[in-house]
Amino acid sequence: MNTVLTERILPTGQTIQIVQGDITAEQVDAIVNAANEHLQHGGGVAWAISKKGGPAIQKESNEWIQKHGLVSHSRPAWTSGGLLPAEYVVHAVGPVWGDGDEDTKLAQAVTGSLRVADELKCTSMALPAISTGIFGFPKERAGELILSSIEKYFTDKPSSMLKTIKLVLYDQPTVDVFVQTWHEKWADKP
Repeated sequence: MNTVLTERILPTGQTIQIVQGDITAEQVDAIVNAANEHLQHGGGVAWAISKKGGPAIQKESNEWIQKHGLVSHSRPAWTSGGLLPAEYVVHAVGPVWGDGDEDTKLAQAVTGSLRVADELKCTSMALPAISTGIFGFPKERAGELILSSIEKYFTDKPSSMLKTIKLVLYDQPTVDVFVQTWHEKWADKP
């Protein structure tokens, strides 16, 4: 069972939460997949989403690549949620640590995911700690960038249809880092 660890209402009205658990179990309009540019879902979060969502997700991902080409950091792809509770899966390509300009690429992946969810008229979405697994992005740095990117998106687009954003984190080390980053970022703010 997923557990909300902390929650904050942004000045723009959106609720952001840190949740420990399984992103594939979230009852939201869209979940974000930490994808590769080819949308081949063979490991990590992508594998878990594809496995639980069924073959439709990989099939639709292949069709996306055939129609649109490789997925960029700034323009995520999307598919149905297949058998998942979420209606959509937004496939965000985060940076591989060491490839260069990683901070900008991660911010683009987060912002692009939020934009796609808005285009799909979603009111809720869940995202993982993009790029912090096999792509090697340092968790502390990713936590700050992801939280800041979400906050900036809503500051720039206060009329967004998105009302609830959940950072769904699976393993305890990632949870610990993101909760610490959260408290450092917002400890003295109402």
